[in-house]
Amino acid sequence: MNKKQNGFTLLEILLVVASIAILAGIVVLAVNPGKQLADTRNTQRKADVDTILNAVYQYTIDNAGILPSTITTTPTPICLSSIATSSCTGLVNLTDTLTLNEEYLTAIPHDPQSTSTVSTGYNIFKTANGRITVTAPGAEQSQTISATR
Repeated sequence: MNKKQNGFTLLEILLVVASIAILAGIVVLAVNPGKQLADTRNTQRKADVDTILNAVYQYTIDNAGILPSTITTTPTPICLSSIATSSCTGLVNLTDTLTLNEEYLTAIPHDPQSTSTVSTGYNIFKTANGRITVTAPGAEQSQTISATR
């Protein structure tokens, strides 16, 4: 008698499992959650840099073109708005000019991964021509994040 057997052979099952494993590996590499999170943090940094720069320029417009006096020609970290002014030694203190009465900002933005207790993680400086640049030195994935006006 000739019996017909139903089912899969061991080789067929192994080929299907191997194919699924290869496809799963490709999906994990394509999604790459670490890269996605880094991209999200860099996007936040870009928004923060623009926010700080816009606030400085709004302050400058409202004060007859005079920049905050604490901004120098050397790239210097910006002081957190949540600490005492006396703790901002060696940093650019924009708290008194930008966050006073929440006129330009409610608080100075800070880098999403900054662990500093005094610095925002962003730097600010002015050129010899009076243009302001805000940078995010903690940018990930070898990106350069800065804005100048």
